[in-house]
Amino acid sequence: MSLSVNTNISAIEAYNNLNATNTAMQTSINQLSSGLKIQNASQGAADYVISQGLQTQANGLGVAINNGQDAVSVLQIATGAMNQQISILQTMNQLATQAANAGANNTTSNNADQQEFAALQNQLDQIANSTQFGSTQLLNGTYTGQSFQIGAYASSVDQVVVSIGNLGAASLGVSAASTNISTASAAFSAMASVQAAITSVASAEAAIGAAQNQIQDIIANDTVAQQNVTSANSTLVDTNMAKAMTNFSSQQVLMQAGVAMLSQAQALPQLILKLIP
Repeated sequence: MSLSVNTNISAIEAYNNLNATNTAMQTSINQLSSGLKIQNASQGAADYVISQGLQTQANGLGVAINNGQDAVSVLQIATGAMNQQISILQTMNQLATQAANAGANNTTSNNADQQEFAALQNQLDQIANSTQFGSTQLLNGTYTGQSFQIGAYASSVDQVVVSIGNLGAASLGVSAASTNISTASAAFSAMASVQAAITSVASAEAAIGAAQNQIQDIIANDTVAQQNVTSANSTLVDTNMAKAMTNFSSQQVLMQAGVAMLSQAQALPQLILKLIP
C-alpha cells in the first residue's frame, strides 16, 4: 500500500470517472429533453450527414407534393375550359350542318344561324383569352414549355413539362374571317373546319389529361417516398426514449456513487496523519 500527500491517485481516478458519468448524464438529459439523439455533427458525424440528406429529401418531397397539387389545379382549369370549347364547337357543327341543308332553308333562317354561329366564334375567343391560373394565361398560345417541379432534386426526371397551344378561333381555323354559314356552300365548308377544330381541341385536352394523370401518379409516389424517408430519418436521429431513460437512471446511480467515492478518496491522505508520532 502506498500513501502519498502530493498526488492522490484514487481521487484523480474517482474524479475522472465522475466526470465521464456527468458527461454521459448530460447527453441523456439532452436526448430526453429534445427527443433527438443526434442534433449536431459532434454526436455522430456520419449519421448527421446522412440525416441532413434525408431531411433535405423529405422537405423537397413535401414541397414537390404541393407543387404537383398546384399543377393539377392548373391543368384542371385548362381542361374545364377546353370542355366548354368542345361543347361550343359541337353546337357550331350542328349549326353548320343545318345551314348546309339548302333545300329546306331560306335567307331568314340562314341569317339566324349565322348570328348564333358568330356569337359562338366570339365565345371561343373569350374562353381562350380569359382562361388563366392567377395571372398566367393558359389557352392563348403563351403557355408553352412550362415545367412543374414534382420531385425533390434538380433533375429533369423530377419535372413534367406542359405546353398548351393557342385555342382561339383563328388558330383553330374557325374565325369569322375564315368561316361562316351565311350560305349553304359556306356552311358546307364550315362543317369541315369546325370538325377539324373539334379534333384539335380534343387532342390538346387528351395531352393535358395525360399530363394530369402522370402528375397525380407522381404525387402518390412522392407521398409514399416522403413517409419512408421521414421514417428512416426518425430511426436515425430520434431518441429511443425507453433506452435513454434506462441509461439516465443508471447514470444517476453512478453519479451518486461517484460523488461518494470521490469524497472517500479525498479523505485517504488523512490516514498519513496516523503515521506521524
